Amino acid sequence: MPDAGNAPDAPPGLGALRERLRAAAEAFAGPGDAVPEILAGMVEDVDRALAEELEIFPVCHHSPASALAMARRLAEKRPRVIYLELPEDLAPLLEELRNCQLPVALQAFATEVDGFPTDWAPLSVVAPLTEASAEYQAIAYALDTPGVELVLVDRSADHVLQWRERGNAPDAEPSEAGEPSGTARAAEAGEVPDEAALHGDALGIGVGRLRPGFAELEAYLLHHGKVRHWSEWWDQYVEQPLAGADYPTYRQVMVMIGSLFRRLRPERRARLAVDEDRERYMWTRIREHLAASGADPADCLHVCGAFHAASRVEQFGLASRAEPFPIPPRTATAWRYGLIPSSHSAIEAQFGLAPGAVSLAAATWSRTLTRERLTPFRLTHQRTGKGRGKGAGTGKAKQPAGRAAGAPTADGGPGADRLTPFLDRPPVPHALDEDELRGWCVDLVRLARRNGYPASTADAIAIFETAVLLAGMRGRARPTAYDFEDAAVTCVEKDAVPGKRDVRRLCAMLLGGDRIGTVGYDALPPLARDVLDRLAPLGLNLTARTQRRALLDLANHPELRPCSDVLWMLRRLLGDVVRPVMGDRTLGERSIQESWDLAIGREQRALVQLGYEGVTIEQVLERRLRRAVREPTATAATALAAVEEALVYLGPGRLVDDLGARAVALLAAERTVDDAPRVLRRIRRLLGYYRTTEAGPPDWAKTFVTTGYAHYCTLLPSAFTDEAVGARQVGAMLGFLFGLEGFAVSLGCDRTQLELAVRQSHPTEPDRTALLWAAEHRLDLLPLPALRERCAALLANPLVVPAFPRYVSGFVQALDPVPTLTPFVVEQLSRAFARLPEAVLLPWLPRLIMTLREEAAELLPLLVREAGRTFPGTLAGVDGLVPPWEERPAAAPPAPPTAGPAGELLAHHPATTDALAALLGAAGEWAPAPTAAGEAGPAAGLVAEHPATAEALAALLTTG
Repeated sequence: MPDAGNAPDAPPGLGALRERLRAAAEAFAGPGDAVPEILAGMVEDVDRALAEELEIFPVCHHSPASALAMARRLAEKRPRVIYLELPEDLAPLLEELRNCQLPVALQAFATEVDGFPTDWAPLSVVAPLTEASAEYQAIAYALDTPGVELVLVDRSADHVLQWRERGNAPDAEPSEAGEPSGTARAAEAGEVPDEAALHGDALGIGVGRLRPGFAELEAYLLHHGKVRHWSEWWDQYVEQPLAGADYPTYRQVMVMIGSLFRRLRPERRARLAVDEDRERYMWTRIREHLAASGADPADCLHVCGAFHAASRVEQFGLASRAEPFPIPPRTATAWRYGLIPSSHSAIEAQFGLAPGAVSLAAATWSRTLTRERLTPFRLTHQRTGKGRGKGAGTGKAKQPAGRAAGAPTADGGPGADRLTPFLDRPPVPHALDEDELRGWCVDLVRLARRNGYPASTADAIAIFETAVLLAGMRGRARPTAYDFEDAAVTCVEKDAVPGKRDVRRLCAMLLGGDRIGTVGYDALPPLARDVLDRLAPLGLNLTARTQRRALLDLANHPELRPCSDVLWMLRRLLGDVVRPVMGDRTLGERSIQESWDLAIGREQRALVQLGYEGVTIEQVLERRLRRAVREPTATAATALAAVEEALVYLGPGRLVDDLGARAVALLAAERTVDDAPRVLRRIRRLLGYYRTTEAGPPDWAKTFVTTGYAHYCTLLPSAFTDEAVGARQVGAMLGFLFGLEGFAVSLGCDRTQLELAVRQSHPTEPDRTALLWAAEHRLDLLPLPALRERCAALLANPLVVPAFPRYVSGFVQALDPVPTLTPFVVEQLSRAFARLPEAVLLPWLPRLIMTLREEAAELLPLLVREAGRTFPGTLAGVDGLVPPWEERPAAAPPAPPTAGPAGELLAHHPATTDALAALLGAAGEWAPAPTAAGEAGPAAGLVAEHPATAEALAALLTTG
């Protein structure tokens, strides 16, 4: 690969440094070692970048030193064109940053893929921005300065996904501009806070990620730097020294670091190949723009990662004569673009930074701005976390008193050697700021007490002394924020965290805070704005990040019903973003009062991404339902579920009819009966709903019933014998055929078809044999006495007794199609418990319980109710119980009737009684004639002793 042959002659400013490094390396490692070439090559890379006609500004992503240098350089150079390393298709989103509060992320999103593996969907690529980032300073300057053009030159989001496989090959490291994020799953598992999952599983795009290319070098630097994490090493040895450096020094040091990490990376890694293609892509776009616009390269600025500033590809530089990089076409995937909220913790989780690193960088940025009296570039009218500052967005940056940044000094002009004095000069130790450290300690103890820790003033003193001690052990005169954090954990953290936040999290909140951005109303997609407008009658601030409680009294305030409809659709589309506390919505039912927990402001990302799918939530829901029934794996049960959801959320209409017609087509095309239970359950519920309406079942429902009747009749014989079909599926088929038989026959179906299907069925498995017997009983082909005799024969056969529990399981499944068999099933269960040997009964009981719970849960109430009618409720009653299916003892003949007028009347005139007995089919003989009235019993004696009443009655009757 060519190195610097196509670049203009490099200035000789760094020649002395090159020779010094080469000589020192040869003396240290020997002339045959690779170290001299690496060190000399680093200086050559710096020379090459500085000699390039187009000024290259090297940055590290989310680095306050880079942001400070960018603010100074923009104020001095005032470039007319800025080439920025961000995906070129995100450019239309930049103007919308005015309506947002940083940090936010630019997002490219696609729900339907075309040209990528289907299991990648949905696709999401994000590029987070913070105010303390060089790219935001460049964006704010370009958008608010008249006549300045901002050109994004990095590969598009589509190309990021196209090159993803190469960047994540087995020998590759995560790509700098395409890092998969698992933070959403980690947040669900409780490993990171919810704020860290704001990017979901998106691929992260960062400008200038600088990190060693292999673990050995990083471990070496961390060990000798006496730090725990790479972010701490970078802050200690790069950020702090460069925070106050002039622009030429910053530029040369950053290019040198990028060259070091580049040269120490293995040549054949897939990630390096992807990065080099990105560099070819960017330089090709830059040359295309210069050729088309005719801009002067002296008025242009190329902002890219320090790693890419040390590029050695053949397309590097405007003087290169290499062929333009062939940019592959994009796929047919339809991308949607928008802004989503971000947070410091989300950026840290996305790019593998230490927890609190971005928050500490933001604190460093603020302190340096105050110390050096700088006003950064900020978009006009943009909201900030601390209110809109004075002078923000003026396009001017105040410089430190004394001189302008980049002006010649005693060390020479901007092109002079700044690396040699920077490397020769030992780090300047900062004096211990006791007031600052003491304030940290006191504030942390106060914050810890608020979060449940038993901290005291003694802990604050211990943290102070421990932080100073740790800094001294690590060779620092002044404790850093990381030293303070370690000291706080050592002195305050206990065995268990009393609240939601541990001490390390509290330190991050204290020193920088996890700032969370928001997307303004005007920057939201149309769907999100429509949702907020329609929920406005609730009178809640739905953009707040705190959870809101909404109370809807729909009976007294019917004007809130549209809000209820929106909330239920959001519940269907977004899940727990809106959560009902009270109230329910099912087919044909509406609540009169509802209570909701709303987290729309906190979960703004989900609402924004929903806006990429349509203009209104009704449109998105309709599209999802139609897509669900058109999937290759869609079944009739899936289509019926879509019909039910359409009725619940959107109401009757053309969509329901289309989904119903699709359900009919799917049912007719099915060759298996695996979904028969779901089909039966849903079509029953839908028909029950339609019977409550004035119009009755629609045409598609009638067609579904007739099609299903013929379909299941055809498949019934084979289902009885197919080993892959379970008893539950066969029972559901019979439930469809018998449960909807009357409706199907009224629509023209032939019952003979069902009888023939049952007669042609010849199962061999016991459970399905029991189902067949139940079907024959339902069709009056097998009377109940004959069915009882068959079961008794099974129990009497010792060879069949071990399989009898499977027959009982089949009868349980038959309760759905033949509910009249419920007493018989209770009888067979009782007989099984009474007569089966323990060797058969005990292993069967767990299987019976699991079967009833998993496959027949809806049938248990029938069995329990019937058992309650059959068996007594007391132990005494159980001891003397004679089940109704057992033979009762012969009853004693009834005593002859006592004497009385009625008995005498019947005995003397038997013709009427005999005729009634003949009509009822009862045979019997007359008992002996009753005794005389005087011997009839106590009643006759009572009347004889007290005749007054009888005589008065007789006199009354005679008189009448």
